[in-house]
Amino acid sequence: MTDRQARTPTRFDEPGNHRPRSARWRAERLNPPHRLWGSNGIAFGPDRRLYVAEFLAGRVSAVDPATGDLEVIVPMDGPVQSPDDLAFGADGSMYIADLVPGRVWRRSPDGTYTLVSDQVQVPNGITCIGDRLFVNEMKFDGRLLELFPDGGDPVVLTDGLALGNAMQRGPDGCLYYPHMVTGQVWRIPPDGGEPEVVAHDVHEPVAVRFDQGGVLHVLSRGVEGIVTRIDLHGSGSRSLVVSGLVGLDNAAFDAENRMFVSSYAAGGITELHPDGRTREIVPRGLDGPYGVTVAPGGTVYAADHYRLATPAATHEGEPATVVRAGDPGGGVTSLTLLPPAVHGVAAADGLVHCTSQYGDVHTYDPEQNTTRLRATGLDEPGGIAVGPDGSLVVAETGAGRIVAVGPDGTITALVEGIDHPVDVTFDDEGRAYVSDDRRGTVLRIDDGKTVTVADGLGAPQGLAASGDELFVVETDHRRIRVISLTTGASRVDAEDLPLGPPPGVVPRAEPALFTPDGMPGVPRRFAGLAATPCGSLLLAAHGEGTVLRFTPVRDESDDQDDQGSSSTRLGTA
Repeated sequence: MTDRQARTPTRFDEPGNHRPRSARWRAERLNPPHRLWGSNGIAFGPDRRLYVAEFLAGRVSAVDPATGDLEVIVPMDGPVQSPDDLAFGADGSMYIADLVPGRVWRRSPDGTYTLVSDQVQVPNGITCIGDRLFVNEMKFDGRLLELFPDGGDPVVLTDGLALGNAMQRGPDGCLYYPHMVTGQVWRIPPDGGEPEVVAHDVHEPVAVRFDQGGVLHVLSRGVEGIVTRIDLHGSGSRSLVVSGLVGLDNAAFDAENRMFVSSYAAGGITELHPDGRTREIVPRGLDGPYGVTVAPGGTVYAADHYRLATPAATHEGEPATVVRAGDPGGGVTSLTLLPPAVHGVAAADGLVHCTSQYGDVHTYDPEQNTTRLRATGLDEPGGIAVGPDGSLVVAETGAGRIVAVGPDGTITALVEGIDHPVDVTFDDEGRAYVSDDRRGTVLRIDDGKTVTVADGLGAPQGLAASGDELFVVETDHRRIRVISLTTGASRVDAEDLPLGPPPGVVPRAEPALFTPDGMPGVPRRFAGLAATPCGSLLLAAHGEGTVLRFTPVRDESDDQDDQGSSSTRLGTA
């Protein structure tokens, strides 16, 4: 592995010099790191760069569309918690819809932040007409409002939106906006009036954008990456472009009428040509990942918040590696979109089981490409494992218990009274272990009671058992600890892992799973861990957007870093 490969700039480490350290394991990436934490609203700024709202990270970055170079403009520890869309006013001010806390911000050209409004519920779609500012609400019976940055109460233009989202002024001067639930596009004059439906039966609309010729483009949030083009001022004809870009979120046209699109599900920025061809500006990748698992056949699955995905790298001589091909440049294949906050994942008997922090358990069949609901109504389900009897065992984090989901959907509590259970795993003898990241403990379940296996840990989350060893991710310390299941002794096995925000960055606000109106909020990050049949470990390295594979060091002479100390070599696969 070359030194150039090891020094890859990431969102966790801008210089690209970071390397995990371990005397026992060699670390390598199964997919390239991802520079963005998802990509939501996008808009061209006065400097002709493309500004990107990264909802999952709470930051805004600027991308040079010619080079793909990226600069963080609104950092994770800034005042904005969950930017979902943005727009620029005539004076160069950037306006940001901060979805979860219900705020709209103005960032002036000199970098000063001003709170424009905290009276908008779930603000999402935002646009400017000269110096005028408009925003809509992504909720049922949402409103479309005009806001006044220099003071004044909001003016409601209309209500009754069925989940609003990205909107724009059309050639006729009206504001156009989607109803995501009903599959419609509406318009209304910016000075108010009667709203009017302009398009029905549009495929999963999430954003409306006009090109330089005045043709309406409606983006779909589905897996096919459909863009519907509608000629509103001519024949009214429609045409579809199927881009294959999963989870489209927004679009922007430059002065040359080139179309650039974002993806909430896979991140990245892509130029989309009229004939459906694409050119990557910022490669797509993993927004997380969170949970990680490996199927008996060797496919690695990652729970990536909005979707189930698999890294797309193969390695010779390793039976438990990825076997699927990836999409160009991204190194990741999207398998299916799932309900938001997909974090726990486990594979067995040809099926893949996932939890959503919003209360559901789903089972995905890769052969049939189908998904079915197994359980609902759980309180923040996290890690999941398949028990010896075939039941799905889930760490129900919000309820402080471990439950089993039977084949008929029956939910049975295995143990209760745990403070904050995050993950669950089984050893070779069928004994269950649980991590509690608030109490800093790892517990074993014995006859409906818990026994402490280890305590004093730094926010333990992901668990994996292999032979007589139990591995645990200590997220506070960014390391993996191994615990002997025979003696109880433990030691640190790997350190300096790319988990969480970049070193030294503390996000201003705690994640909120729901907005005050019950809409999905920002997930709590989960660092999943899995053991492979060939003796390797897989880590969901959500700090840089990769799955890391740790394989046992076989030749210590190959594991000396530049200073001669024992370390792993980290590079893109």
